[in-house]
Amino acid sequence: MNASLRLRAAIVSVALFLAFIGIWHIATRGTGAVGNMSPEYAKLMGLTATAGKSAMPGPLDVGAKLWEHLKQPFYDNGPNDKGLGIQLGYSIARVALGYLLAVIVAIPLGFLIGMSPLMNKALDPFIQVLKPISPLAWMPLALYTIKDSGLSAIFVIFICSVWPMLLNTAFGVAAVRKEWIDVARTLEVGTVRRAFTVILPAAAPTILTGMRISIGIAWLVIVAAEMLVGGTGIGYFVWNEWNNLSITNVIIAILTIGVVGMLLDQILARFTRLVTFPE
Repeated sequence: MNASLRLRAAIVSVALFLAFIGIWHIATRGTGAVGNMSPEYAKLMGLTATAGKSAMPGPLDVGAKLWEHLKQPFYDNGPNDKGLGIQLGYSIARVALGYLLAVIVAIPLGFLIGMSPLMNKALDPFIQVLKPISPLAWMPLALYTIKDSGLSAIFVIFICSVWPMLLNTAFGVAAVRKEWIDVARTLEVGTVRRAFTVILPAAAPTILTGMRISIGIAWLVIVAAEMLVGGTGIGYFVWNEWNNLSITNVIIAILTIGVVGMLLDQILARFTRLVTFPE
């Protein structure tokens, strides 16, 4: 992408963002449900009964509340009152651990499937049965057997991260040019050395594409899992703030989830570009 195209794309992105903020601001200035509430009832519900304003917070309200969170991201006032940074840290730690376990299992197994037609045929029925199962469907079984909500969430991240990595690794390994394998065999390169020096570099872009897909799914699932099991994490933060009727904090959490997900995706995309070379 040349510099001119990047500049024009950035200008369009900024324009769309400003347009969205403007529409949001105008839409939330209309008379809404809160304006029609009595002050006593609105206070009971945790809302502000200001005439002429909507129940939905505007961008200025969200910005002000976000600044408060950024000033004190790691405060801890008890089980149901922790800073956004602490909640986010729990979620990222769970995703990182479950994702790392998936890497340890999926990539070697994917190599085995990609290099061995026998193992490919033997394991394919199991993969086809387990792959379509929703990760959250495993949560009750995990809670029953593991008996720990945090470890159960990590298991769910593991199970949802395995399949894209496994299948992409197997596909990438199987798709390596036969001529390259034949040359390695002619030079009497051993199987293990051939896997690391020939197959891995050739299959790396496909493997990292699978890892990129997996991290997106993992971040998506951890939010839902934490809503179910509670305790800590950004998903629990969303659910807890909804129970507190703090829509402003819910919007901040949604924005935070989106930004972190984008950063995780871009990190894997960067690694993918580093190992991709034109033939």
